[in-house]
Amino acid sequence: MEWIDFILYMHVLGATILFGTGIGIAFFMLMAHQTANPVVIAHVSRIVVYADYLFTATAAIAQPLTGLILANHFGWPLGEGWLLAAIVLYLVVGLFWLPVVFIQKRMHDHAAAASEQGIPLSGDYHRLFTIWFAFGFPAFFAMLAIFWLMLFKPNLSFVPGF
Repeated sequence: MEWIDFILYMHVLGATILFGTGIGIAFFMLMAHQTANPVVIAHVSRIVVYADYLFTATAAIAQPLTGLILANHFGWPLGEGWLLAAIVLYLVVGLFWLPVVFIQKRMHDHAAAASEQGIPLSGDYHRLFTIWFAFGFPAFFAMLAIFWLMLFKPNLSFVPGF
């Protein structure tokens, strides 16, 4: 295996981890939320926050690094239409993911407090959940678009001369 094959492998693995962890986290948080049980939500959200830091953050850092190495190796200018679109969409994903990390932590704190006090979830928790849920959609569809761009590399032109 050549070194560039390893970089490509890491890039694909990173994308898989980002997408898979994102969908898994969304599923488990949604299922926990559906119980309306603060004990369950506190437990699941604690694990979700940990998984986001461990897996998603690591892959989120590796993706642009491996992507830049691949673009340089294959001679793809960063202004190339499909690549520029993928980069912009990656930034969109980040703009929605970063707040979600903090929202998940706050949701955990609310659920843990409700669990300890034996009270229902607060209105603040439900407001945070609504924002968390809404932020998932643009990130999800942006990731789908990035996969499509990476696989098919369509001839797009946003910057004159590319």
